[in-house]
Amino acid sequence: MKPLRISDYTATSALGAGKAAHLAALRAQRTGLRQAPFETCELATWTGYVEGLDTPLTGELSGWDCRNNRLAELGLRQDGFLEAVERLRQRHGPQRVGVFLGTSTSGIQQAELAYRDRGAAGDGALPDWFDVGKTQNIFSCADYVRRRLRLDGVAHVISTACSSSAKAFASAFRAMQCGLCDAAVVGGVDSLCLTTLYGFNSLQVLSADICRPADAQRNGISIGEAAGFAIVEFSDQPGPALLGYGESSDAHHMSSPHPEGHGALAAMTAALQRAGLAPGDIGYVNLHGTGTPANDLAEDKAVCALLGTATPCSSTKGWTGHTLGAAGILEAAISLLALEHGLLPRSLNTRQRDPQLQAAILMENRQQRVAHAMSNSFGFGGSNCSLVFGMQA
Repeated sequence: MKPLRISDYTATSALGAGKAAHLAALRAQRTGLRQAPFETCELATWTGYVEGLDTPLTGELSGWDCRNNRLAELGLRQDGFLEAVERLRQRHGPQRVGVFLGTSTSGIQQAELAYRDRGAAGDGALPDWFDVGKTQNIFSCADYVRRRLRLDGVAHVISTACSSSAKAFASAFRAMQCGLCDAAVVGGVDSLCLTTLYGFNSLQVLSADICRPADAQRNGISIGEAAGFAIVEFSDQPGPALLGYGESSDAHHMSSPHPEGHGALAAMTAALQRAGLAPGDIGYVNLHGTGTPANDLAEDKAVCALLGTATPCSSTKGWTGHTLGAAGILEAAISLLALEHGLLPRSLNTRQRDPQLQAAILMENRQQRVAHAMSNSFGFGGSNCSLVFGMQA
């Protein structure tokens, strides 16, 4: 496929706001996960909580106020991203810049708050301040972002669980390839809410311990929140680029991957083929690596089947938590930082590697320049996506 140039990108998570904060945390091997409680949640767990989301949105977009859109706003303000989009808007025109975002929760926390306030007047009605179309609606984050950036082109939200914001890259590529837009803002936003915390707890995959991907004693996920954005366009300019993407839908089970990793392998193989690369060209893999026994083992089988057992791999969910619909963009950003700075992050919190896993899991940070990185995002129902990034000369 024709490379998709990434001219700007940014990420905000529990590690901090912006690329510099993420790079500093990775170098210091500092996790963003904490045992601090989130809202009224009484579960014993760790979360990747983002600070600074208590102030409501104001102005003409105040009707879109919810935690998810506050997180989007915070993310947009980092790394000069607003200014970069404005330059893009001036160059292509607002109608020719698309918005492709991923989310799984959208503004559902606003609905949780509204239901607590239900019936205050004695009639059981939801409060007047709650606008489901502007907050809980799955399109809310793209609607807010396109209005905030003053973009009038095609706008989509992809909601395929944990692969959502990885698949946003693929959707943007196809839209640009068929002429729907000349450039795009891609990314994802997913914020903490009780629905996901208690939901994953009911599935018995929410860990009381800090997330420990690939560890022999791992027992589940830690949930985080994040916002990340990138500007993509077809360009021969040097710098980071999306070289290939692969998607699959194995539909093995509602929440568990195929035990042999068939869907993961199909997505990774397609990404490699689109990039025109051989398995030995991949220098680092950012694993989906949730920290659950079944997911880590299935992905390990897929990685080893395609890339062998020597390619450096790690999961960064021990740093940020599983940010669900924002995991794809957040881990893409970390993969891009790895390419640009030659820093391959370790699988944080992994104390004793599971002997069943055969991939080259990084137990320590490694300073190593690599030419290509792969980032994996695998969602519920077997909705899988793999991205391959590299540096254009």
